[in-house]
Amino acid sequence: MSFAEVLEELPVLTVQQRQVVIRRALELEEPPLSDAEEALVETRLAGHHQNPASSVPLDEMKRRLRSRS
Repeated sequence: MSFAEVLEELPVLTVQQRQVVIRRALELEEPPLSDAEEALVETRLAGHHQNPASSVPLDEMKRRLRSRS
């Protein structure tokens, strides 16, 4: 399948299928997490589950970052 054919097929995919394509493409570009990085992610995720109010929604974080410019 050519690149042009792949691009033509993207609009036909469901949102979930496109998300899988995006995740897979990113995995090809970035090295896997080290054991230490994986542990850090798990620790932070556990902390979030224990105290969800400690996190900031993505839209709020984007707004805060844009206001710094």
